[in-house]
Order: sequence, then structure tokens, then C-alpha cells
Amino acid sequence: MRKEKVTIQSIADSLGLSRNTVSKALNGSDAIPLETRNKVVKRAIELNYKQFALVDMEAKSPKNPGNIALLTSNMPNNSHFGTSLLSGLEKKISSEGYNLSIHIVREAEIEALVLPVNFDKSKVDGIVCIELFDKNYTEFISALGLPTIFIDSASELFYPELRGDLLLMENEQSVRWMTKALIDGGCGTFGFIGDSDHCKSFNERWIGFNKALDAAGLRPDEAFNVTEKDRHFADSKWLEQQLNRMETLPDAFVCANDHIAINVMRILKNRNVQIPGQVKICGFDDSPESQIVEPHLSTVHIYRDEMGILAAEMLLARVRNPDKPPQITHVKTAPILRESTGGQ
Repeated sequence: MRKEKVTIQSIADSLGLSRNTVSKALNGSDAIPLETRNKVVKRAIELNYKQFALVDMEAKSPKNPGNIALLTSNMPNNSHFGTSLLSGLEKKISSEGYNLSIHIVREAEIEALVLPVNFDKSKVDGIVCIELFDKNYTEFISALGLPTIFIDSASELFYPELRGDLLLMENEQSVRWMTKALIDGGCGTFGFIGDSDHCKSFNERWIGFNKALDAAGLRPDEAFNVTEKDRHFADSKWLEQQLNRMETLPDAFVCANDHIAINVMRILKNRNVQIPGQVKICGFDDSPESQIVEPHLSTVHIYRDEMGILAAEMLLARVRNPDKPPQITHVKTAPILRESTGGQ
């Protein structure tokens, strides 16, 4: 019996959504709520819809030429950044005649330095790595000898040892600009919240924060910083404890991303701390939630879809010319001042 073709309408019917909603969700439209987009992408993966189909590496027939493998420790649809970036990446790769397969790298595989069970390097033309922040695993993937691009990386990655391309959003300058704007607005004490070693991007944001303080002749106060290992930040109670241990609060908190910033806002509002009256807060990512939370969150906009397209262009250029020097590229970001910092 001929297998029925999976269409956008198939996905829509299975979820009880309109075809238009599903189409927009698969294209990473900001008009569709994050929860709905995630649900649609998850179902597209389950139904093996086009670019979201996981590769069946057990198939007896060899794969056709033109295959790009995406390696990640988290599904790209788990975040607005990942969903939008994946959309741009897939559109460009598909337009160049390549297929995109997704491979989840489990923690045990990272620790053992082994490839996912459904990954066969002989049938892959290039690799895209997203949210693989383990330095040893990065070196392991680089040693495969395949054209590879890392979208963000381990914070301790040493550029001269990099065997592949690296794509980052611009982090340091935008956070430095945002922190300077807060200083110019009258803030004199600051705290940074987020694991400064979680990844290269977080580390660059931490550097930008400190450079802004140094340029203004301000001394950082460790009592206001919460920079412990990233695994703690998923625990809201733990973060609340870190904030409660502070005898006083700074004039402003600069947070490593919007998710952390919004959690900080919720905790402080539960303590009747006025934002921005008593404490100003900013994040990074320009997530949809940043414009929903009250007050609206000052943040930094990332050009997600464009980063996906650029990642594809960089990788395919390396597929065509493996000997070209590795590129380390930053894509410009844009600070946005909103009500959480008093519009400053």
C-alpha cells in the first residue's frame, strides 16, 4: 500500500489547528505563540515531515548526495531562537539541493565521546552543531574531518585550535552598550546573573558587562553577581535563594538571557520590589515573552532567521572548499530599551 504523503494539512488536522497557523509555525513566525510553534515542530518531526524527518540510518540503500547533519543536545524547537534559526538554516540548505537530518546527542554520548547511533559519517557531507557546549566533544567532532560549523560553542574554546567554522551573535558590544546606557541613566551598582561559562555567548556578555563598568570607573561587587554553574538556573527556588541572600539589591541586574531576566523579575515582584523604580533589569534574546512580561523587558535583538541562512552559506562554502581558512563570524545584534530599565 502506498504511504500517504504528510502535508501541512495533515499536521494541522492532527493538532486541531488551521493550515495557516501550522504553516506560520513551521516558518518560525513570531505571530504564533511559542508553545504552539513548539507543538507544531514536534508533530512535524513525529510525522517525518520534509526537513523535520529524522534520518533512518538503518536503511539498506545509500543516501543520495547532499546531506547535512545537525547535531544538538537539545531539540532546536525548544527555544524561539532555535526554531527561527532552524527555519533559516533549512530554507537555505534545501534551496541548494541538500537534505537536513537532526541527530540528538545524549549526555552519555558526550561523556563517552561517541556519535549518536543513527549517525554515519560516510553518508554526511557537512555538520551543523547547535548547543554543543562541551569542549572535549567539540574537539571530537572536529577530528572527524568533515566540514563543520558550530553555532555558538564552549566558553573555553581556544580559537587557534578550532578546526571548523564558528558563528556567533554579537554579544560583548551590545551588553556593553546596554550597561553603559544604565550607567548614563544614573545606575551605580550592578549585578550580573547567569553562568558566565555556560557558552561562548554568555562569556562574551559577561566580558561586555565588566568592560562597561571598568570604562566608567565602577568596581564590580561580587555580592550582587549570581554566576554559578548553569544547571542551577533551571531551579527557580535556587535562584530565589541567591537573590534573598543579598542584604541589599543593586541599582540594576544585567542578565545573560531573557529567560533568566524574566525569572528575576517574577521573584523580585513577589517581594514587592518595584521594577524599574527600585531595580532595573535587562536580558538578551528579544524573546516573545520579553514583550509580554510586565514591565516589558529591555533586551538585545538577535537576527535568528538570518543567522540560520548565514550558517548554511558558511557550511556549504566549506563543503565546496574544505581547505579554506576557518571563519569566526559575529552577526550584529541590536539593544532594545523598554520599560524594565525605565526606557533608558
